Amino acid sequence: MSYPDRPWLARYGAGRPADLTPDHGTMLDLLRASVARAPACEIIRYFDGVLTLAELDRASDALAAALLDRGFTAGDRLALYLQNNPAFVIGLLAAWKAGGIAVAINPMNKHRELTYLLADSGSTALLCLDELHADVVRAVIASGQTDVRLVITASAFDRQQRIDPRLFAHATKPVADDALDLETLLEQYAGRTPPPAAPEPDDVAVLTYTSGTTGVPKGALNTHRNLAFNAQTYRDWMALTPDDRVLGVAPLFHITGLVGHVGIALLTPCPLVLTHRFHPGVVLDAIREHRPTFTVAAITVFISLAGQPDATPEDFGSVRIAYSGGAPIAPAVRDRLRATTGLEIYNIYGLTETNSPSHAVPFGAAAPVDPASGALSIGVPVFSTVVRILGDDGAELPVGEVGEIAIRGPQVVPGYWNKPDATAESIPDGELRTGDVGFMDADGWFYLVDRKKDMINAAGYKIWPREVEDVLYAHPAVREAAVVGVPDAYRGETVKAFVSLLPGASATPAELVEYCRENMAAYKYPRTVELVDELPKTTTGKILRRELRGRT
Repeated sequence: MSYPDRPWLARYGAGRPADLTPDHGTMLDLLRASVARAPACEIIRYFDGVLTLAELDRASDALAAALLDRGFTAGDRLALYLQNNPAFVIGLLAAWKAGGIAVAINPMNKHRELTYLLADSGSTALLCLDELHADVVRAVIASGQTDVRLVITASAFDRQQRIDPRLFAHATKPVADDALDLETLLEQYAGRTPPPAAPEPDDVAVLTYTSGTTGVPKGALNTHRNLAFNAQTYRDWMALTPDDRVLGVAPLFHITGLVGHVGIALLTPCPLVLTHRFHPGVVLDAIREHRPTFTVAAITVFISLAGQPDATPEDFGSVRIAYSGGAPIAPAVRDRLRATTGLEIYNIYGLTETNSPSHAVPFGAAAPVDPASGALSIGVPVFSTVVRILGDDGAELPVGEVGEIAIRGPQVVPGYWNKPDATAESIPDGELRTGDVGFMDADGWFYLVDRKKDMINAAGYKIWPREVEDVLYAHPAVREAAVVGVPDAYRGETVKAFVSLLPGASATPAELVEYCRENMAAYKYPRTVELVDELPKTTTGKILRRELRGRT
């Protein structure tokens, strides 16, 4: 049962085809169409710095020309090892204009990880932050284990004058004699344009690496068609217009930032507000100053912003559309954020391999809560997307039964970089097997139960951590919660919860265990609770259960 026929779906167009206009076939087509329509649009706001579409177009032209002059050729890879700076967007567009592929790299990666990603992708050029060059890149290049021939550095201070001491420990720009400076290159090549690049829609635009939680990271082949389609999905699903302003809090190296921030801004076009990296106080100030109207972020970002001691509902008054992805939202958290910030936060669901959304709650609709599990729906399939629930044998399951979520649509990547076996296993015949477990109700709403690998087996009983976490989130003292399975001599595995408390709140581990015992079946409630100040997270805000398992 891939999608039931429900009259209300026509209102949102969910699961139905969305037309891609001819000028949006590739990301470069999308950019060129927007530059022609609105060259003076303030496309990036970075602290007190502003970059218009025309200026961004010229800067990326100049960098593309510089790359080509230094041996970059069609199909080469330019790695981007940056925070949320204007340099990331300039480098992304320059890679495409030079006929190449961008490789998005997490700036938190260290020597071993960066070496692997550069070598695996075969990157020949690298654009990185100057501080990362000094701390990591120089040694990686010196090791001789990569194909990188050209290193360009950018500063977090580029394109701004106001230096925020909460983010930047110093206000000086390191000079590297073994790398080129981005701003110097842009000055040298100002006015130069590369030969017109004409990628095909199915050409790879970006390699985005999976987190590697179940093995080495894999480079997803995010094509121009994938990215352009889901940029339009965001725009049309949320009814975004050039009057909107996007708050860029998701990392740009992550698929949410690439599509839900950069893609939207370039397509609409509308301003993208960047703040280098996430610092709740800095982001709150950016909201007050730039008055963004839309954002998509992990739920932990909203929790952190709402928890700022000086935050008020008026601060969030400009944000009319707020979506959360990356991790499920507990109904209690949604309700608490609505009460403290005035924000109505909608669920959205997707993966690196689906170029951000495959499901979303239609804007203006109320997501239902499953009465059996208490889970909040992740929404319905977006345009042109077919979703099935599969059993362990690969057969499609009926409505209401729990199984693996499988997705087919224009946003699904064709495969992984140089990994045909992994492609055949995870994306057989073009359908993505997500590894996420969920179900669909009789009205076509989908619910995420948990990651398949996170299931806890206690004396033969299956326990999904997400359900226990949702119960904990309903406790008035709980800020964040994560549940893992730990070894148990009698049950084989048992349930342990890690909990951080709201500022000023108090609760003992014994009280939280008792609260869960009173609100769920005996085999499910956590036998132990450990209180922590902060739960470990990825840079995108996902709570890292695997790190917590290592503490048990």
